[in-house]
Amino acid sequence: MNDAQDPGTGPDATPAFGRLLLRHRRAAGLTQAELAKASGMSERALRDLERGRAQAAQRRSADALADALRLTGADRARFLATARDGRRRSPRAPAAPVVGELPPPVPDLRGREAELARLREDALADSPSGVVLSIIGHPGVGKTTLAVAAAHALRDRFPDGCFALDLRGLADQPLSSREALEQLLRALGVPPQQIPAAGVEQQHLFRSLLAGRRVLVLLDNAADEAQVRPLLAASPGCLTLITCRRALAGLEAARWVWLEPLADADATALLAGIAGPERVAAEPEAAAELVALCGNLPLAVRIAGTRLATRPQWSIAYLVGQLRDASTRLSSLSAGDLQVRSAFEMSYRRLSPAARLVFRRLAAIPGADFAAGLAAIAAGLPVAEVGEHLDELVDANLVLAAAAPGRYRFHDLIRIFARERLEAEEKPHDREALSEATLRHLLGTATAAARLFYPDRLTAEPFASRREAAEWLDTEASNWLAAQRAAAQTGRHREVLELARAVHWYSDGRTQERPWHEIFALGLAAARALGDRSGEAAMLNSLGWARYFCLADNEGGLALHRGALSIAVETGDRREQAWALGYLAAVRLRLGQPAEALDHAERAVALAEDLDFWLGQGTIRNVLGSILRAQGRADEALTVHRGVLADVEAHYARANPEARRFFRATTLLNLGLDLSEAGQWAPAARTLREARALFRQGGFPIEEAFAALNEGRARREVGQLALAGVCLELALTAFTGVPLRWQRARTLAELTTLYVVTGNPTAAGDSRRKALALCEELGTTQALALAAELRVG
Repeated sequence: MNDAQDPGTGPDATPAFGRLLLRHRRAAGLTQAELAKASGMSERALRDLERGRAQAAQRRSADALADALRLTGADRARFLATARDGRRRSPRAPAAPVVGELPPPVPDLRGREAELARLREDALADSPSGVVLSIIGHPGVGKTTLAVAAAHALRDRFPDGCFALDLRGLADQPLSSREALEQLLRALGVPPQQIPAAGVEQQHLFRSLLAGRRVLVLLDNAADEAQVRPLLAASPGCLTLITCRRALAGLEAARWVWLEPLADADATALLAGIAGPERVAAEPEAAAELVALCGNLPLAVRIAGTRLATRPQWSIAYLVGQLRDASTRLSSLSAGDLQVRSAFEMSYRRLSPAARLVFRRLAAIPGADFAAGLAAIAAGLPVAEVGEHLDELVDANLVLAAAAPGRYRFHDLIRIFARERLEAEEKPHDREALSEATLRHLLGTATAAARLFYPDRLTAEPFASRREAAEWLDTEASNWLAAQRAAAQTGRHREVLELARAVHWYSDGRTQERPWHEIFALGLAAARALGDRSGEAAMLNSLGWARYFCLADNEGGLALHRGALSIAVETGDRREQAWALGYLAAVRLRLGQPAEALDHAERAVALAEDLDFWLGQGTIRNVLGSILRAQGRADEALTVHRGVLADVEAHYARANPEARRFFRATTLLNLGLDLSEAGQWAPAARTLREARALFRQGGFPIEEAFAALNEGRARREVGQLALAGVCLELALTAFTGVPLRWQRARTLAELTTLYVVTGNPTAAGDSRRKALALCEELGTTQALALAAELRVG
């Protein structure tokens, strides 16, 4: 059985005692906390034994554990013998380095001004037991660089000595606390023959020597709390600076500084400082891409800059070309003895075998972040077990806690390293099985969740509710989108098409939240690969909607819907004919072609009689009403939309609550616009207010904003100016991004009118200028007409 099958075996396996301890603890039904309490050991010591960080327990600890586990007879004898054997096999630690003066600071520290200022401020705080500052972050983020810079900036405050010691926390045998103490005592002037043999006495001597002194101790590359706790300069006026890849949460008195990758501008400045500002200025776009490929990680940016500095004949674009290939990126990020991969490998080797297995298998997750449930599927392990290993990975800063609680993410370069380890350490069959299980779960769950948003789906199975399904789709969006892309690349056309068809109704009200044009384009390619003409027509209609409605590409949408209509007529598919004509009517209206729009809409309504009310008929009738309104036939539009609203009640029980609410809100919005067109401003304002409230309840901010824009106009017309301003400001906040420029321009125009009415010429002028700029960018017939009105006003 290989390491992919059993984390307790193989060349990097947990020592035998750790495996035996874990097995007995689980058999006894004890948690680590319960066993720690029963045996008198610390939870951390138990965790280190089970994870393989320690070879075996000492004799007294082994006896205490055996008692707590209630081991007797042969089980007890084997347990104690395994502990004894593990102690004998423990390798001896290498000789300890000598405590030295502070290393020289780097000349080009960039982007750490805020962190350096915080360190300087915290270092000078009053503390009866000295100040302890821990700099934490994942490999290559620049912890040591910052610590050394801080030490040099503060050294004048510590006239009695500034000492630096590499604790070798990532080595196979980190420096022991006792060896480190001996070196610190020598640095403080204690002759070797006067250094006590006992560790406790060494600690007392160390702290007595610090009394009345101002000393700075830099403990670089710490392993854990147990290693550094005896080394803290715990005396008033002293400072201990620690760098570590783990959080060292057990140091109760410590303050932490968490380092993140550099901001874009700082990463680019660091590159310029090494490779030369003139080269970066000559290729700004390539430089921006280069630091992005480095994940803004200082170590990676330094290496890239060094490679450019030592190869003056290279362009930045040439190095970018080398780094674009993820399979060779880490190999390209090396310069002399600086290697990004080596920094990651050191942390990886310090993990327990089971955590290493989980780490590399997490590379099978295709999206940006993940929760423990998806991690368990990718790792092929129970969720409870994976959660424990994720904690270890977070402690080692190889996996980062994401912004959302309970979710995790990789740094881009560490993800590549995890994928390398997966390729190197797992058999091809196992890798394929893990990838298959992950993709199948994501595609299947996304399709099942999206189908719940079909109006006629009255139950929420397999989810507890549609809200839960929506939360899953929203939270896991990066993963199911990436899974669809991966499935398309590997020829899983049926699954790709099924997912694209499933999200048809889910996409309503989420026009700017997902790349619908890509999702439906993948579905279209899949339908064509399958020779599925019905699917092809449906995907052309969905993609056309994404082009005109989500991306404001009316001409692109028009062409796609024409293609859908042609196929639907050819195959006799009346459903897709109705949808294609309905969409074509909407696009024609946007293009300022009301006569053509009305013809398409009337044909669509006739075909829609074959459709269920909730699955198309109501939507297409609403389009017809909108076109009648645009032609100045407000009374006819009101009749259509009131008829649709009456049918909502008549077909109430045949749709789920979420679909009813959204469709009712959409129909009320149309009614409000009809009433506005008819000059019935007071009922229009009330109707639009009701639509806005329903959109808000459903969590549809863009639709809410559109209702608010039109309510604001109605409120102004009836003299409710303050409320009009509230509505328009709400709309302006929501209308951001390129596809919503027209809606933003309209809102700014309405605000201009409101500011004129309320006697605020400065605000009116500012809104007018912004609206005119947007109209100029758009250049459409509607935009040019609005611009002309604004200039006259």
